[in-house]
Amino acid sequence: MFTGGNSPTTAKVFPRGEAVHFREHAIDLGVPSKVILLEPNAANTGQNITFSREVLATAGTHPATVLLVSKPYMERRSFATARKLWPDVEILCASEPLEFDDYLKSIGAEKLVLDMLVGDLQRVIEYPKLGFAIEQEVAEDVHAAYETLIRDGFTSRLAS
Repeated sequence: MFTGGNSPTTAKVFPRGEAVHFREHAIDLGVPSKVILLEPNAANTGQNITFSREVLATAGTHPATVLLVSKPYMERRSFATARKLWPDVEILCASEPLEFDDYLKSIGAEKLVLDMLVGDLQRVIEYPKLGFAIEQEVAEDVHAAYETLIRDGFTSRLAS
């Protein structure tokens, strides 16, 4: 199952949508196309979960375990969102195992990465209050770093 349309940070890299490009890459690696389900419309993590669940159900698939593969900094939020929206499955999360400096180099834009980290942590903190995710503890030192980064202007990915 590949899910996702586009976001502001992926539109240039995946002009036909994330799911379409990942599906094509999987096929290039030898995965038979007939075993891949596609959900090309999701615009956020909640939609990734909800729309994928619908596609799977339509295909007659009702998994007991779901593996979410995301960017390294998105694992916690992906888990919290999936746990809220799909409480009856076991949720596992994975991402490419990269050290922070290596991740920064792979993206090539330090400010963008820090903005994305701040925005993602904001969602971990705020989305449970809005009913979008389960609540998770955020350590005091992490919260303090988050506040410092906001004060230092890493705010382009904050939710309004």
